[in-house]
Amino acid sequence: MAERTTRRGGKSFSVTRLPGFAPIAVVVFLVLYAPIATLVGYSFNASESVSQWGGFSLHWYGVALQNGEVTDAAITSMIVAGFAAVISTLVATMAALGTTRRGHVPGQTVIYAMINQPLMVPEIVTAVALLIFFAMVKQATGYTGLGYLILAHSAFCIPFAYLPIRARLEGMDLSLETAAADLYASPWQTFRRVTLPLLMPAIFAGAMLAFVISLDDVVITEFIKSPGQDTLPTFMMGQLRRSMKPDVNAISTLLLGVTLVMLSAFFLLSRKRD
Repeated sequence: MAERTTRRGGKSFSVTRLPGFAPIAVVVFLVLYAPIATLVGYSFNASESVSQWGGFSLHWYGVALQNGEVTDAAITSMIVAGFAAVISTLVATMAALGTTRRGHVPGQTVIYAMINQPLMVPEIVTAVALLIFFAMVKQATGYTGLGYLILAHSAFCIPFAYLPIRARLEGMDLSLETAAADLYASPWQTFRRVTLPLLMPAIFAGAMLAFVISLDDVVITEFIKSPGQDTLPTFMMGQLRRSMKPDVNAISTLLLGVTLVMLSAFFLLSRKRD
């Protein structure tokens, strides 16, 4: 193995020493982050033009925050994302326990595939399927509330919450649970006092990741929502279809800030601790 990881002269191999690594890395970062940096910069533009700089100003943040439609859409987004995160995390936790705290069973690969189905199937397919299903439910019940959006978001957020929880369970030391059982703890006591406290960082991380995914969704929301149920992303899309206003940059920057905070918290909680 040592011969494979070293070169002549005894120096260890590093991809950073390959020719052209630095220029390619710079180009990649520019392609990824230059548009985002431009968006954030122009959110502080005093001009009404979205392409001409008119000086630094917080005017468009004030316009966005005072817009009643933006406030309503943001509240709807928070409600849907909050409920979706809680529901999907509960389901994902039970699924992770069921697929890691048991021996191999026939069809286990199929079970993994079914849980992660929203990750493998194009989102538009999931959106159309949910639209057809909920349309039949609406016709049968007459209910047109936010429940459909919450259930739809919960469904496609399950695998995002499932992956960090399952990874945490697979990395946990089973000796603690075995010791609890040897001390005559019931399965519920073992779960409540041993497994759950060790699992909580991953549960919080999965919930925050599900919250962010739900908060940013457009495709499924656009298909499922009823009139007057715009979330912040769908409201912004509607604004862009009508006219490109500078306050959209401010709204996008605020949404980006919330997303970055949640993702940073996710990585901090999901980081493996000694």
